[in-house]
Amino acid sequence: MDDFLRLSASTGRFTYGAPRAFSFGDDGRLLWFLRSTGPTDAFDSLWVLDTATGTETRLADPRELSPEPGTLPVAERRLRERTRLVAAGIGSYALSGDGLSAVFPLYGRLYRVSCEGLAEGKAQPAEEIPAAGPALDPRPNADGSRTAYVTGDALHTHPGGRISPADGARWGLAEFAAAEELGRDRGHWWSPDGETLLAARVDETALQRRHFADPAHPELPAEDFAYPEAGGPNAEVQLWVLGPEGPRVRLDWDAAAYPYVSDADWESRTEILLTVQDRLQQNVLLLTADPATGRTRELSRTEHPHWVDPLLPGTPARLPDGRMLTAADTPGGAARALAVDGELLTGSGIQVRRVAGIHQGRLLIEAGQRDPAEQQVLLLDPATGELTALADGPGVHGVQASAGALLLTSADADGIRRTVHTADGRRSTPGDLSAPLPHRVVPVLERVTEHGVPTALVLPRGHVPGRRLPVLMDSYGGPGYQDVCAEPRRWQQRQWWADRGFAVVTVDNRGTPYVSPSFTHAMYRGFSEVTLDDQVAALHALADRHPDLDLGRVGVRGWSYGGYLSAMAVLRRPDVFHAAAAGAAPTDFRQYDTAYTERYLGLPQDHPDVYERDSLLPDAPNLARPLLLITGLADDNVHPSHTLRLSRALTDAGRPHQLLALPGVTHMTPNGTREKITALELEFFRRELA
Repeated sequence: MDDFLRLSASTGRFTYGAPRAFSFGDDGRLLWFLRSTGPTDAFDSLWVLDTATGTETRLADPRELSPEPGTLPVAERRLRERTRLVAAGIGSYALSGDGLSAVFPLYGRLYRVSCEGLAEGKAQPAEEIPAAGPALDPRPNADGSRTAYVTGDALHTHPGGRISPADGARWGLAEFAAAEELGRDRGHWWSPDGETLLAARVDETALQRRHFADPAHPELPAEDFAYPEAGGPNAEVQLWVLGPEGPRVRLDWDAAAYPYVSDADWESRTEILLTVQDRLQQNVLLLTADPATGRTRELSRTEHPHWVDPLLPGTPARLPDGRMLTAADTPGGAARALAVDGELLTGSGIQVRRVAGIHQGRLLIEAGQRDPAEQQVLLLDPATGELTALADGPGVHGVQASAGALLLTSADADGIRRTVHTADGRRSTPGDLSAPLPHRVVPVLERVTEHGVPTALVLPRGHVPGRRLPVLMDSYGGPGYQDVCAEPRRWQQRQWWADRGFAVVTVDNRGTPYVSPSFTHAMYRGFSEVTLDDQVAALHALADRHPDLDLGRVGVRGWSYGGYLSAMAVLRRPDVFHAAAAGAAPTDFRQYDTAYTERYLGLPQDHPDVYERDSLLPDAPNLARPLLLITGLADDNVHPSHTLRLSRALTDAGRPHQLLALPGVTHMTPNGTREKITALELEFFRRELA
């Protein structure tokens, strides 16, 4: 590897040493976070910032607690995959209700830390919590006196013991569909009084099993897990209230009609709020539940003829005055909006992306008011709809809030900055020990074609106009992820590719988020046609504006849905694309998961033509361009069978191709694997596009 790729690998793609996983505690006085000790240290410690003094204190160092890094329990390893967590050491933590103490897992052991004595400079060392076995996802109650955790598919408390029945189900954890696709990565919640638990019961017996075997270690048994395949059964999910003296109450809603639980929590000691969805995610209900009886009642309903977009966190919710805040689309699908009791609160001039909470009596939101690549932080008056900007300069701005305190994060071409603003006017900054970004990249951002497709172009530094460049298309292209964004880290490797002699083009085709609901919903009942048509049209539009793009030499690379796009590009449009590197491609969505695939394509038994049209396997005999297929053999998101099935179809059709199968590598390709793959891709494209 060259210097840049080595630096990227050793710094965790420039994330090691950067603070993350922020949580306010003690009414905004404390800001908890995770951070390693420097730019090449992968092991995160738990820190707290006293916003009154600006003092940082490290409360727990994983290498002191466990000098020899242990082995993660299988369930925690899979949970980290679901949440895309690559950092080592302390991966996550949970605060007590008062925000004065935290618990965290470390290689199957549980620890508790407290801020007691912090003001006097006498922080207490972390103490181990006895557990019944390898434990994960610990959650403290309101005052930190009890901790709930999961081990062996059972929910336990300390002090106490096992509180879930031994009925063959998994208790206290989110099922695959919820954690991977619905945004819910937890499965148990303490009541405000710290006495009772709301717990998910997950029955996966109807699901098929997916298996992994490491060919580098044939002496080891295969690993398996339950997987909800499109068109097949889902896990059966129930919610139960588990009391301290043994009473168990099941929350009662029409789970047959609304099988997905996308959110749940206690609103008060006598009320639980939960959000449920139908299987096709066209109807989302906010329910109130009585924990004493389990009876539920509908508070609000959000409907869409295609699907209710999940990318508006913070909704549905009850406002402090009792009114219902829901997501809505403006007429014609021009903007993602907010509604209060069904009445639109925002209009077509703003794309709402997240509701972050209440601040100074107004809604605190993240939204786009200008180019989709940028994001602003705004205050929204729920009575009048009046907007006030808190952070609206060029770039991407985000926010977290608690009791009048704010953490504002701003990212642009010059880097990432974080500032804490307290209710009494103090400011402080959590230290960032990450490596400086090696490149200041300002991609050329343009909207092209009649659909206003966002694009970005990165050219070699020092490029001389008139010098023709081979093109490298580097896009994701799938629903749920925005590539063309002003966040600076995502352009570092693209600048490296450009400096290797390519014009790097990134396209957010229709179906990707944050342009408008109608733009996103254009992918309904079909991935392939919209994705490929927009990529081709955008490439040609950019070439018309930038004549140095050599359309006689066009390569395409991508991972996950981007791998699907890359393989599809050379299989279906060899007249446009001349070589492709396709990583972790879902080549046949009949073998992908329920919650994601059915949201966009419907049930395969109802729409077999859609799934056949979007499958790449029938295209195998058409391959006429160089294709490099890449898969991790431990990938539990896009199972390696996707890539291997396409490779087999290509082999059966007599079509030469290259296959790179990586033992032990997961979907996230951590620990420098991605950079090693990139070096091989560079050799491939230099050879094939020479």
